[in-house]
Amino acid sequence: MRAEFIQAIKTHQSAFGLTLDDAAIERLADFYDLIQEHNEFLHLVGPSTPEEFALRHILESLTLLEHLPIGARIADVGTGGGLPSIPCLLVRDDLRALLIETKEKKTQFLGLTVAALGISGRVEIVNKQFGEVDPANCESITCRALDKFTERLPRLLKWRMRRQALLFGGPNLRDALNAQKATFTERLMPMTEQRYLFVVNR
Repeated sequence: MRAEFIQAIKTHQSAFGLTLDDAAIERLADFYDLIQEHNEFLHLVGPSTPEEFALRHILESLTLLEHLPIGARIADVGTGGGLPSIPCLLVRDDLRALLIETKEKKTQFLGLTVAALGISGRVEIVNKQFGEVDPANCESITCRALDKFTERLPRLLKWRMRRQALLFGGPNLRDALNAQKATFTERLMPMTEQRYLFVVNR
């Protein structure tokens, strides 16, 4: 499965505007292995083939990179298994992240994972609701799979305090952003029909 994952990254990265070296791909494969090892018990991601995981979870996550300046710190809300932040941290060693996750077992997984991947010095993990966390040192926030995302969007936008928001979702999220009169741009994810990265301006 690891070999299939690596091949999928190499085959499809150009569609996402990426050029990853072999060392970065190996680090991403280490992360993939950790997810696979724990997913049956923690339900970190939905069932997927190695290629689907490479496309939807890793390469999609890495589309954040063009919006993150050198030395950026990002708050990842409802990060679950560490998506989208951990892939970005594995590819760029200048980035730092605040991982916010309410489920304790997933928080424990995150702690073990960042240590195993050698990035714990650049990561802070918080087991709280996002509204209870101060993102003071973060320039951007991101969210990929928050429960009841559109319902929580107004609170999330208020909480970000005019920081750049990098949000993954579909047409329903676009409608919710328009209802909040948010100013944003959108990018259709490669090889999808209704999956977008919405970049909400400061």
